[in-house]
Amino acid sequence: MSSKRIVGVVGFLCLFLAPVVIRAHHSFSAEFDVKKGIKITGSITKVEWANPHAYFYLNATEVCEGTPTPAPAGETPAPNAAPQSFDYKCTKIDPSKAPNWGFEMGSPNGLMRLGWTRTSMKYGDVITVEGTRAKDGSNYANARNVKVTDGQTLFAGSSQGS
Repeated sequence: MSSKRIVGVVGFLCLFLAPVVIRAHHSFSAEFDVKKGIKITGSITKVEWANPHAYFYLNATEVCEGTPTPAPAGETPAPNAAPQSFDYKCTKIDPSKAPNWGFEMGSPNGLMRLGWTRTSMKYGDVITVEGTRAKDGSNYANARNVKVTDGQTLFAGSSQGS
């Protein structure tokens, strides 16, 4: 194969595959609603360490839906600012009927710099995760903090606010 032909094929592939890669990534606000806080406890069913984000899935045994805590008297938050805290209303779920939830975290490299290891969460571990729910109301969220089985709370490298 001639070098011109190789360059042509590589150029063609780059031209048509680049939009696929670009579309695969998203902004936080396009997918998640900062005013829909979520705190879920459950057992890990799957962990995926892959770029651009790590993901984990759990069967929820307690789901807490959050509404933003009102700002202190005299303070007016910015119109689109993320709430600093949430008031949660929790529901216990029968483990035999536990819904599966998916959570997005930061990149694996970023998580390792925050203290995560590939064994921080394993299949069957019971954890509590706090984050922001998907705008579409599905069982999907962006994780902010994760309390792992040893009691340590780790920041999940959330893209909220960036």
